[in-house]
Amino acid sequence: MITVPAGAHIWIAAGVTDLRRGFTGLSAAVQTKLEQDPFCGHVFVFRGRRGDLIKVLWWDGDGLCLFAKRLERGRFVWPKAESGKVALTRAQLSMLLEGIDWRSPVRTATPEMAV
Repeated sequence: MITVPAGAHIWIAAGVTDLRRGFTGLSAAVQTKLEQDPFCGHVFVFRGRRGDLIKVLWWDGDGLCLFAKRLERGRFVWPKAESGKVALTRAQLSMLLEGIDWRSPVRTATPEMAV
């Protein structure tokens, strides 16, 4: 797992992205579709058509990093919007990468008051 620096935003590119793209193509998508600078240090997450593959683009200060993850079973939970971007927290990114529904996580036990 990558450690997202403090102050960095995490953006999901809503809709479907052609994941045959690499550094250059995804950087162009960040500039055109998300209207962001790919070299600003933020994290950008893209999902493919089938929903079982995502790519993460991130500038770490020295160069662009491109991470990919494919789920063996299931699909990554993605926003319904067809275009635009959605902001995530670090915790939501961790859940997304694990294949958990980050939009409405459910606790396995209810917290109780300690007496």
